[in-house]
Amino acid sequence: MRSLKNRGTAGTRQMRRQPLAVAVVLALAACPPVSAAADRTAPAEADSTTELPAVTVTARRGSEQAKDVPFAITTISGEQLERRRLLNLEETLRRTPGVVVENFEGDVSSTIRIRGVGTLYHTGPDSNFVGFTVDGVSMSGRDISIGTLDIDQIEVLKGPQGTVFGRTSEAGTVNVVSRRPGREREGHVRAEIGEEGQHLQEAAVGGPLSESLSGRFAIRRSGYDHWIDNRHTGKPEVEPRELAFRGSLRWDIGARTSALLIAERQKSRHKPVMQVMMPYKDHPALDVRPGLMDGNFRSHERYSLELDHDLANSRLTSITSLVKVDMETTSVYDRAYYRALMGIDMESSLTGGVKGETTTSQELRWQSLPGAAVFWTSGLYFMDSDSGTYVDAGPWYPKADNDLSQRSHALFGEITYPVAERWKLTGGLRHSWDRKRVAYHAVAQRAALQDDYTTGRVALSYALNAATNLYGVLSRGHTSGGFKNFTTGMTGSSYDTTPTKASSTLSGEIGFKTELPARGLALNGALFVNETRDNHLWGFDPLTNGALIFNADTRSRGLELEGNWRLHPRFRLSAGLTHTRAEVAKTVAGVYGGDVAAGNRIKDVPRWSGHLGAEYHHPLPAFAGLHNPRLNLQATYSYIGTRPADPQNNFDLKAYGKLDLRAGIQGRNLELYAWADNLLDEGYDLFAYQYTPSVRVGVPGRGRTLGVGFNWFF
Repeated sequence: MRSLKNRGTAGTRQMRRQPLAVAVVLALAACPPVSAAADRTAPAEADSTTELPAVTVTARRGSEQAKDVPFAITTISGEQLERRRLLNLEETLRRTPGVVVENFEGDVSSTIRIRGVGTLYHTGPDSNFVGFTVDGVSMSGRDISIGTLDIDQIEVLKGPQGTVFGRTSEAGTVNVVSRRPGREREGHVRAEIGEEGQHLQEAAVGGPLSESLSGRFAIRRSGYDHWIDNRHTGKPEVEPRELAFRGSLRWDIGARTSALLIAERQKSRHKPVMQVMMPYKDHPALDVRPGLMDGNFRSHERYSLELDHDLANSRLTSITSLVKVDMETTSVYDRAYYRALMGIDMESSLTGGVKGETTTSQELRWQSLPGAAVFWTSGLYFMDSDSGTYVDAGPWYPKADNDLSQRSHALFGEITYPVAERWKLTGGLRHSWDRKRVAYHAVAQRAALQDDYTTGRVALSYALNAATNLYGVLSRGHTSGGFKNFTTGMTGSSYDTTPTKASSTLSGEIGFKTELPARGLALNGALFVNETRDNHLWGFDPLTNGALIFNADTRSRGLELEGNWRLHPRFRLSAGLTHTRAEVAKTVAGVYGGDVAAGNRIKDVPRWSGHLGAEYHHPLPAFAGLHNPRLNLQATYSYIGTRPADPQNNFDLKAYGKLDLRAGIQGRNLELYAWADNLLDEGYDLFAYQYTPSVRVGVPGRGRTLGVGFNWFF
């Protein structure tokens, strides 16, 4: 069964209409979403209490309760990732209200926006407004597509995070924490098989190795057949495959000193970068020679060493890391595209990649211990990165062969101090020194830039009572200028080496955080406003393959509401809602496709987005040798409202709602389950672009697929 076909029942059409968004909004007011920590409750405990444990995060590098942090955080636990079948970080962020991920489906061109803040178009290898950290190691925006193998928790920190995370965190930061080695031996084996060639095999094991050593190892192999066909073969254009593994070793050197060594590698093959003429057919297909994207690959390696030493009233932490990335991606333009655009029967492809990107970093921190009355952290950060990039657009255009080096140093510190019985004041600053150099070998040109800047935040919080905190925060984010790595024009003489300007965002937020564990209720809400200067906008002319970089001022404002409610030990509701008004503040002239006018909405940012979920667990009589079996049911509905497809607002992408189901029977050590992804077979777009009023291309999302799986715990 192919996944995209005519979807036409009257009931399904009603489900797609705007009243459903209103229903989601009303439901949110009554039933707030599930916290990450709540998912860790064991089955037996879940049947005996409605109490929710407090949510703990590492949003400021130290462990603290989420309600004590004076800015908005969305947390997703490892259990949630597994139950919702979120196999990579990019898909996880797509399901997070207030976060937009735009991609052609490849590994090189992800653009992320949080609360409407982010680059208007991906402009180059260092164009990234959202910080990304894994186990304390700052990563490149290229790594945002990595898999969610053996993850403990993902934290989406909203608003500029210029104090602790700095560099490329102008819109926010995604903080990923993998599962650490423990002192109890445990693990699991998981396998899935589904329609369209979907398959997954995964295993993880961890526990003590000696009195002072603990280890953990996890591995995952997965793949699927792409839902876009090749018109000549009638088969999937590509069959993406991924393999990932991670090993970690913890050494408890003494009562106050520990070391954590992590090594991981992830490799993907055959991931496509392709666009299909709109409107799509029943079974979208590309009219190109088969096999053009079979050579696409991406490999990622990370090695890190974390050392912790506790003093009497503080902690010293050192994190040393090495990250290596290699990739090659071929994107294609098929015959249907050229026939519509130029009236000729041809196809073309563009191959680009990264040769041996190597990034080393060192962070030294001195901070308060968890639970201290005064939270504080301070530190030094060093980063050194070198990479080679190349783009080959065919015989009519010059081949780009570039070397990019980046150096970044920073000093930072933040403190939260109780100034009165219920009042706490937070202040943080970071000063950064960024240096970038690029060599364009094809045209024998070089360019460099340097940027010294200060970011940070100030916040005031008030404990309304033991369960509720109110807060207000003002923060500043900054993203240094950068260089594009695309061919710019049909001749080398037109190659433009001018760097983009630096961008900065001033953000204000007021909100509340409530946790009522005894009532099984948690609710967070916030109002926000962002003013961004010199946002990055890329203009591309497909006829000359020319690329120019523009700058545009933008603004966004809106509200968020999220939380969870355990109504009964066996039943839990979750929900999240975001309303965002994001627009261009000043007209930008000269962009291919038309001027970007002041007041235009920012592309791909919906006014309304949200999710509504329900979980139900019910004990069953013993059967088939299962000990204390239980029925597990989960439904998740995600809603994305109408949003512009391009900065010119030439056309909109329609709103859609995606319903996912999972039903399983679980014993003490084994769960058997079935899943349905996009149960209503809803049609939606991952990306779209207008080259001319009559030529529009896009990437359709996957339709309905079904599958089964099992999870064995030990």
